Amino acid sequence: MNAAMQPTTTATPAGMHADEWAARIELAACYRVFAMLGWTEMIYNHITLRLPASVTGEGEDRPAAGPPLGGAAPSGGSEPREAGSVGAGGKQFLINPFGLHYSEVTARNLVKINLKGEVLDGSPHPVNPAGFTVHAAIHDGIEGAHCVMHTHTTAGVAVACLKGGLQQTNFYTAQLHDMVAYHAFEGITIHADEAPRLLQSIGSKPAVILRNHGLLAWGATLPQTFAILWTLQRACEIQMATFSMGGAEAAIPVPEAIAAKCTRDALQFNPHHGAGRDVFDALVRQVNRLDCSYLE
Repeated sequence: MNAAMQPTTTATPAGMHADEWAARIELAACYRVFAMLGWTEMIYNHITLRLPASVTGEGEDRPAAGPPLGGAAPSGGSEPREAGSVGAGGKQFLINPFGLHYSEVTARNLVKINLKGEVLDGSPHPVNPAGFTVHAAIHDGIEGAHCVMHTHTTAGVAVACLKGGLQQTNFYTAQLHDMVAYHAFEGITIHADEAPRLLQSIGSKPAVILRNHGLLAWGATLPQTFAILWTLQRACEIQMATFSMGGAEAAIPVPEAIAAKCTRDALQFNPHHGAGRDVFDALVRQVNRLDCSYLE
């Protein structure tokens, strides 16, 4: 368990694997971070975290290679595969209880489900079908996707509604060179037959713009996924502000070569440099100063 959460962490509940409790605490903290940042949509949207094999008993986890950095696909299996082709039914993940605001999510009330959306921990809370349909497809279809985050922020949805999408015009877009995928809008994401098309759209790119819909990110760990989503969100915010002062034609484009260099030089996603852990822990410390009830 990381140091940011140690001072106020409660004991592992009886009968629960310590690794599941640690995952619950980290994910509940993330929901509170999102609430603090204003990345909420009433009771909607989701952050999901796949439970490790030590909890599920599905066999040894493959090394979490995670998403490609700087456009080069890593070895170790983060390429998409057909949903359900390996380990279908064995993988389990945690999701928010539908009907609660992110500020109400706690380690105990997170719901454990399988790839079919079936509740596995006896939780009395329902699960939003739109949550497990998309998230289960990504958790199962992309081997390195241990965490998936989805938001409907104003800046994110606004950029998702632009024909040109996210354009290479600012410091943050330059750190996402060849890392952003697009998926066409097909309506409310409750139909399982969309999963193969979604996976095809994503490929191995960890930052995803769901056209007319919102933002999504996936990664090998929760902090890494957060770092990717935060960068994508900031890129959208700056683009929205820039375009408000004169439109796309007024923006100064970043040359592709410079953007590629920025992405190579950016270390916040890189596992060898913490993959976002330092930033995430700093935000959890902020949450802890405000409200530690997520540990309940």
